[in-house]
Amino acid sequence: MKNYSFQTVPILHFGEGCISILPEQVAALNTNRPLIVTDKGIVSAGLIAPVEEALAAAGITARIFDAVVADPPEVVIQQAIAVAKAARVDIIIGLGGGSSLDTAKVVAALAVDGAQPLSEIYGVGQLARKGLPTILIPTTSGTGSEVTAVSILTTGETTKAGIVSPHLFADVAILDPLLTLGLPTDVTAATGIDAMVHAIEAYTGRNAKNPTSDMLAIEALKLLTAHIETVCFDGGNLAAREAMLRGSMLAGQAFANSPVAAIHALAYPLGGIYHIPHGLSNALVMPHIMRFNLSAAAVHYAELADALNIPKTGPNSAEARAQELIDCLENLAVTVKAPRRLRDLGIGEDAVDELAEAAMLQTRLLVNNPRELNLADAKRIYVNAW
Repeated sequence: MKNYSFQTVPILHFGEGCISILPEQVAALNTNRPLIVTDKGIVSAGLIAPVEEALAAAGITARIFDAVVADPPEVVIQQAIAVAKAARVDIIIGLGGGSSLDTAKVVAALAVDGAQPLSEIYGVGQLARKGLPTILIPTTSGTGSEVTAVSILTTGETTKAGIVSPHLFADVAILDPLLTLGLPTDVTAATGIDAMVHAIEAYTGRNAKNPTSDMLAIEALKLLTAHIETVCFDGGNLAAREAMLRGSMLAGQAFANSPVAAIHALAYPLGGIYHIPHGLSNALVMPHIMRFNLSAAAVHYAELADALNIPKTGPNSAEARAQELIDCLENLAVTVKAPRRLRDLGIGEDAVDELAEAAMLQTRLLVNNPRELNLADAKRIYVNAW
């Protein structure tokens, strides 16, 4: 076995009602002037109330930045940095889905004196130092952003780029399943499939696959596939919500150390150009890329099928077993009513060339794919997804 390293957040709190520990964690970081980075949907849904109340009970008044939007553009990051600096906050609390948590991580990194400009930190390992302390609190079960060292932003009009640095790891992650109970069905389905993709791509990555990420990815996929149908049709089922949140977190820890690949690379242009939610973008291209990867990843897909105890219906081969995994995931997507074709979302077939060219810019992700993928391959995959 080749040598490998594994990193995750230093402190993680998980469980029903654990949001109550927030003031204690703020104090433990020797801070008392927090900025909560979130979006207006979280505020209007009342999910910010328990956070503010927990802080207020400890005599802590939080400043709020609620202008985060999906696929956050650079202008939002700069606005949040300006608010953080003007208010002289000493800790950033990210609350919400992946966009809010990704924004919070970058704001924390850059809202300090002498910080690099945003343009300098894209890519792997370009962020020079740690910024403000961060506490991340997810309200969805999908991105796993609370335990990753990655932030994805929209650059320019349509392109998305990643910032990857151990300096982005949160100081504390607080995962309270009660905060996920109000998640709408469509968001529950899309984010749940997103987490599944994290687990699958972590398990099959070409470069950084490792035993620790493998273990986490398998357990994550078991939890996610077993409970996604329940949470989509019985959103108040706390046990299922807790299982999904745990699965999302484990998948996040897995792909933070064995990065994602072509599914994400081809999903990003769908979000950047057409503003399709990230989890749904993954769902649309996932089966087609998995079929493309069969010649290189069939053994690993077959291992995942065995781990999930998917019934064997075909020949006794890795390829047949891998196809059973793909069929199982497609059936789950149908069951939770996730859109299955690009055309269902108003994307024309003439968009294929633009999408493929944009996807090929995601070299950070494509190098991890188990099978090398070129422009012609990307076009065929989008055609199949259309």
